[in-house]
Amino acid sequence: MKTTSSGGDVRLTGISKTYGSFTAVHPLDLTVPQGSFFALLGASGCGKTTTLRMIAGLEEPSSGTVHLGEQDVTALPPYKRPVNTVFQSYALFPHLDIFENVAFGLRRRGIRSVKKQVEDMLELVQLGEQARKKPHQLSGGQQQRVAVARALINHPKVLLLDEPLGALDLKLRRQMQLELKRIQTEVGITFVHVTHDQEEAMTMADTIAVMNAGRVEQLGSPTDLYENPRTTFVANFLGTSNFIEAEIDSKSGDEIVLKAGGGKLVLSEARCGAPAPTGGRVLVGVRPEKISLTHADDAGEIPEGRNRITGKIADSSFIGVSTQYVVDSPVCSDFEVYAQNIDRDPRLVPGAEVVLHWNPAHTFGLDASQDAEAGVEEAA
Repeated sequence: MKTTSSGGDVRLTGISKTYGSFTAVHPLDLTVPQGSFFALLGASGCGKTTTLRMIAGLEEPSSGTVHLGEQDVTALPPYKRPVNTVFQSYALFPHLDIFENVAFGLRRRGIRSVKKQVEDMLELVQLGEQARKKPHQLSGGQQQRVAVARALINHPKVLLLDEPLGALDLKLRRQMQLELKRIQTEVGITFVHVTHDQEEAMTMADTIAVMNAGRVEQLGSPTDLYENPRTTFVANFLGTSNFIEAEIDSKSGDEIVLKAGGGKLVLSEARCGAPAPTGGRVLVGVRPEKISLTHADDAGEIPEGRNRITGKIADSSFIGVSTQYVVDSPVCSDFEVYAQNIDRDPRLVPGAEVVLHWNPAHTFGLDASQDAEAGVEEAA
């Protein structure tokens, strides 16, 4: 089933879109490699859907070009582009059964012998036994897979997915994330997926472009974006981050020693996205799940070499797999810590004095002039 055809790269060069005085997408350059699963991730109004529609030919760019492989398709209407789009609404034909929904594109092109191709495609999306049912007889997830099959049977070079899982409940959405990834891996064509759901993008995509206010804020693999955010927006939009404003005290080899709230923290220079002189300020970031929580009475048992700050537990929430703590600290009033529920210390309750500590390798540094709350509301 896997395609070996080359030329499926999507290349956007200086592409932009304005509506009167409003700029939906600022000029951007973006390359989506052939055969990759690429996600455009961002909050409502960030320009991700407009970008997708410019690739599809449903929006005319205000500037720039769209290439699919070596072909400049900027001036081509949607039906002449080697792309297909799957929308959130699925847009299945209610009066046709599943077989005929999938066969529709082939029949429209005058292909008479469709049985084998349709059956193969229904097997790919694991709906072979549902061929003669009508769309209303299927679940939302099954209808979504029919829409994917109907798009893929036309052998597009690129499949565009516009919030395709938005109408599904959480459990089904998670199943479909894995299902879409499996389908993409089997057929091997380029998928470009628009979503506002961080978990969805990280589960499925090889590469994510995080968009904010019509610009690509950062581009990279899910792991790279999560572990090495370059802006507070990306750090907050992809998961949760704690930020401490600190002052550079000294540098030793490839380590930066920082002063914060009367204590010292260590940051690897390689993970500091804000090179600043001694006395300069940086935002020190650390993810909640990277932090350990120890009762103050046991502080002497914490290994040497770990970053540590003191505080008092303000709140705790048991959520099954972990307990989420909010700690009031001199360097951060709402420090979040996620602790797995393996060996729970019964003393870790609101009001308890604690030491938060973590491996310095899990610390990242950002420019202190950035807003530490950027991306928080959008991610909520």
